[in-house]
Amino acid sequence: MNFAVTYLLTRFFYRIFDFFHHWYEDAVRVFNHWVINFYERLDQTFALRITLKYFFQPLYKDYTIVGRILGVVFRSGRIFLGLLVYSFFGIVFLGFYLLWLLIPPLILIYAIQGF
Repeated sequence: MNFAVTYLLTRFFYRIFDFFHHWYEDAVRVFNHWVINFYERLDQTFALRITLKYFFQPLYKDYTIVGRILGVVFRSGRIFLGLLVYSFFGIVFLGFYLLWLLIPPLILIYAIQGF
């Protein structure tokens, strides 16, 4: 009889630990992978790194003074817009991440207050 109670208690605490391991470690790894893939796809649209690399190059190889000025102006706008979009999604992902971290403690708090 003592063996059955010990086994059940051991499995109970193992499952609780396994839940938190899955919730916090495994899911965060999947979430980070998804966020990185999202930013890679977003970078295909905004090409922030490439735009910074060729910031002072003329747009469409137009080496006239107008081409050089327009290149800097358009690339500045593209950099600003890209940073704005990256920041927006960074804040959204951070909000989702914090919400994900807070769900189990909030459920425990509500369960304890309910009793």
